[in-house]
Amino acid sequence: MPPELPAQPAQPQVRKSFLKFLKSFLGIVRILQIVFGAGLWITIAANKYDGSIHFVLFVAVLFWLLTLALFFLTLLDKQDLVPLLGGERWLCTNLAHDVAATVLYLPAVGVMIYKTDRNSFCNLEAYKHPCLFKIYLTATVFACLCCLAYLLSVTFGACRKCRGEQTVIS
Repeated sequence: MPPELPAQPAQPQVRKSFLKFLKSFLGIVRILQIVFGAGLWITIAANKYDGSIHFVLFVAVLFWLLTLALFFLTLLDKQDLVPLLGGERWLCTNLAHDVAATVLYLPAVGVMIYKTDRNSFCNLEAYKHPCLFKIYLTATVFACLCCLAYLLSVTFGACRKCRGEQTVIS
């Protein structure tokens, strides 16, 4: 009979690393980006959409998936495993992602505002036909919140880069 191995205690260092990232400014902003991005694309995808809304859905899903990847790689402290983008370049990678997200969310917000305005006529109580006004308005709010969260992340990352820091969290 093989000898029993003693039960290994939970690794407190890993737990501290998780909590450190989750309590950091970037960790909180990443969680907000994931929540607002999911709210945006679920709101759109669960309802009828057409035309330029496809662009908004593309931006929302693309950056939701990329943000999830960045979040979990940073949370698990595995950014060194990413070829060409990890290690010392991780802060620049995060900054480039956030700049791209902000730049693409701005026209997405514009599209949602336009579509909301185009459907504002059906916001009357006497209007009995199906109306997408409230759905577009909700999606517009989520898109604005996403754009703001990515803009906060850009500002934070740019400040860290200007100070010469190399890591995402301090």
